[in-house]
Amino acid sequence: MFENMSEKEAHDKILKMVREYCAIFHQKKNFKEGDRIPYASRVYNHEEIENLVDSALEFWLTSGRYTAEFEKKLAEYLGVRYCSVVNSGSSANLLAFMTLTSPLLKERAVNRGDEIITVAAGFPTTVTPYIQYGAIPVFVDVTIPQYNIDVTKLEKAYSKKTKAVMIAHTLGNPFNLKAVKAFCDKHNLWLIEDNCDALGSVYTIDGREKKTGTIGDMGTSSFYPPHHMTMGEGGAVYTDNPLLHKIMRSFRDWGRDCVCTSGQDNLCGHRFDRQYGELPFGYDHKYVYSHFGYNLKITDMQAAIGCAQLKKFPDFVEKRRYNFDRLKNGLLGLQDRIILPEACENANPSWFGFLITCKNGIDKNKIIEYIEQKGIQTRMLFAGNLIKQPCFDKMRASGKGYRIIGGLENTDRIMRDTFWVGVYPGMTDEMIDYMGKVITQALEYEK
Repeated sequence: MFENMSEKEAHDKILKMVREYCAIFHQKKNFKEGDRIPYASRVYNHEEIENLVDSALEFWLTSGRYTAEFEKKLAEYLGVRYCSVVNSGSSANLLAFMTLTSPLLKERAVNRGDEIITVAAGFPTTVTPYIQYGAIPVFVDVTIPQYNIDVTKLEKAYSKKTKAVMIAHTLGNPFNLKAVKAFCDKHNLWLIEDNCDALGSVYTIDGREKKTGTIGDMGTSSFYPPHHMTMGEGGAVYTDNPLLHKIMRSFRDWGRDCVCTSGQDNLCGHRFDRQYGELPFGYDHKYVYSHFGYNLKITDMQAAIGCAQLKKFPDFVEKRRYNFDRLKNGLLGLQDRIILPEACENANPSWFGFLITCKNGIDKNKIIEYIEQKGIQTRMLFAGNLIKQPCFDKMRASGKGYRIIGGLENTDRIMRDTFWVGVYPGMTDEMIDYMGKVITQALEYEK
């Protein structure tokens, strides 16, 4: 087929065939009542597949030109100076936290035994990095119906060992950044925004609209398929702080001191003429390690998909908001039986899902069973109360390794009474209306 073609002609023919293949075999089916409605799904077209094949034909495989393009364009979208792409949102949280442990931060570095303020009503890998490092999570309750940290408990959570606050914007709904940022500024604490479920959310602070993830010292994102955009697997950490950026790049890339990208040599011009610690003078700078790091990079094929997704992303955000509003309007008459979610003040969320809390003794499990039988996928608010998960059994038995501020009454209620359904941008009006109809039926049946 390609014998008499140039490489470019063969390349272009392959991509043309990919477009044709996508048009035939990746078409969406029209929804009809009773069809399965997942809580999330990929939204894409031929552009993502073309980029993927283009990258595969190049066969660079590790981070390359698409990675550089994605980091640049995501930083531009967020309005930050620096962006480092990694292999998952969980790795992004690991990288962001470990950045705070660098000795380059001197007295502000997080040490083992220092405390990090967070919540138990969320995803485990927001908390896992500091537990594994040996820092102490301090758990604060959340509010309902915002499902975010109760900022009135922050001062009670503070101690002389507190070094940072690291919490997520729950299902796209920003936490009270004004109060949390003021608290961190008052006590000279780091603030990491776990933005994995909230990419595209906006918060107004000091009279300015800013994207969530850019108001604290660092923000993190996830590009796992259910999230706001996808690379299959992938994540990112972003910041405006050049020192934090330098540290996170080192931790991400094996702990190296060198900033050369893959395949690049001697960017600084001093590869063989410096002294580093007790290494021999002139030791190759590409093999000098200033941190105990990792390899958290993505492949260029993942970044290629991300570049196509970023072009669609603003429309994704608007569709999520539209779907959320349509579903909420359809459920307004049920507020004697359920609590509907509310946006945080000063926020315009990029909703990841639609949270519902049952009240007046309504059995959440029976509601979920009915909804699932009708083809609608449901999810819990992740760990519910993380401290009651099996991974905490040993720590809970010993009473060591974490602190709780007051009770976690709302966290426990969420674990008992709360679930959520999706509002992803691939949903049609018919799908949203069907979800509202089924939820209404479930509550009438349980009434």
